[in-house]
Amino acid sequence: MRYVIIYGILLVILTVIVIPTVVVRGTGGGGRDAAATRQPVTYQGEDITIKVYMHEINQIVSMNLEDYVKGVVAAEMPAEFELEALKAQAVAARTYAVKHMALFGGTGSTDHPGADVSTDHNDSQAWYNETKLKALWGANYSKYWEKINQAVDQTRGLIITYNGEPINAVFHSTSGERTASAKEVWGFDYPYLKSVACKWDQTSPRYHDAKEISLAELEARLGADAGIVAAAQNGGETTIASIIERTDSGRVNKVRIGSKTLSGLEVRQKLDLRSVNFTIEPVGDKLVFKTIGYGHGVGLCQYGANGQAKENWNFRQILTYYYTGVAIKNIFGS
Repeated sequence: MRYVIIYGILLVILTVIVIPTVVVRGTGGGGRDAAATRQPVTYQGEDITIKVYMHEINQIVSMNLEDYVKGVVAAEMPAEFELEALKAQAVAARTYAVKHMALFGGTGSTDHPGADVSTDHNDSQAWYNETKLKALWGANYSKYWEKINQAVDQTRGLIITYNGEPINAVFHSTSGERTASAKEVWGFDYPYLKSVACKWDQTSPRYHDAKEISLAELEARLGADAGIVAAAQNGGETTIASIIERTDSGRVNKVRIGSKTLSGLEVRQKLDLRSVNFTIEPVGDKLVFKTIGYGHGVGLCQYGANGQAKENWNFRQILTYYYTGVAIKNIFGS
């Protein structure tokens, strides 16, 4: 009898804990994308509260989700953008929040236990309060704040989903000729984060940039073992650097600088370049890095969305263009 009881307990453990874990891993989700661990993305009620870690004051503050989204849109996208672009940003921002909220089965902020999200743009979405926005917008505050409210209110409760689950709604400023896939930037694939053509962001002030860096500074940033100065002395300008490989979207995958082979992402981070889509031109004792675009290039292109809105695309068309195969769902069920 005792063995029967023990067997029964083991069977319960296997059914309740182990099998769901295997299902989650088998679907390729895992971590924050594990559909089997999430609560249904619907909510019965009028308001939703989100817990936000305010990094400037080191404190967790509870606020209404829609108010949080307004602060994100105001911080992340220029308020002078077209309304449909702002609405697209609002839905993307809300999706990010819902995906991380404990209320909907998310794991919250990794670095700040008890919080769903953070206001630090380095690990979450930026968020501005009234004081910051008044300083940023000055005399335009009332006009811009009304516009932000309109964009958020007209998309109330809407999020982007794939197979019924909130997506990783990543976004960036300016993509250049194409957006990048998640796989080429971060090494893991999402079916909705594919590379798509983008011709609407060419008026972005960040579309082109050039940065001159001396060989001595390059060596300091990349390491003495790169042998950049020695390469210039021994072989001349043409041997200092060359791009070895580009990704499908045209971004740099591998590049040689001096005797060192680096990824495009490493070079961008170490040299503080605007994007991984760059060329290298030697000029005297310097290298000139010319970039196209600004940001990681994955997901929604903000300046592209604004260009599309100027051509009468609505926010749904914009979102389903940059996020492949997604649907838009209302978390309030309507």
